[in-house]
Amino acid sequence: MSASFKLDPVAMAKVMSAAVYALEDTGEAVRVDVQHSNTMPWKTGDLEDIYTFVDTSKAEEVLIVSDRPYARRVYFHPEYNFNKEHNSNAGGKWFETYINGDKKDYPQKVFARKMKKRMGGI
Repeated sequence: MSASFKLDPVAMAKVMSAAVYALEDTGEAVRVDVQHSNTMPWKTGDLEDIYTFVDTSKAEEVLIVSDRPYARRVYFHPEYNFNKEHNSNAGGKWFETYINGDKKDYPQKVFARKMKKRMGGI
C-alpha cells in the first residue's frame, strides 16, 4: 500500500503568513499582559509604556525588548527594594512567570487562539 500527496503552495503560503502574524500578535499579547500584571518596576512608566516593545524585525522570530540600559540591571536583581506605589507586583524577572511560572502556557494558548482566528476558525 502506498500513498502520495501534493502540497498546495497557495494553502501553505496562507498557513505560513497566518503563523507569522499570529506570532506577532502573541508577542504583543504577552507584552500587554506583563503591563497589566503590574510586575515591571515603575518610576515614570517609560520602561513599561515606551521602551518595552515587540520587535518583529527578524524573520519568524518575535522578541519582547525592554530597551533601556537599566532594564537588564533591574530585571536580573529581584532583591532590589522596588517601589510598589504604581505597580503593586513590581520586581525583577517579570517574564519568569511566562517561562517557568503560572503563565508558562499563556503564549502557546494565545498563539493557538490567534492562529485559529487568522485561519478563519479552521
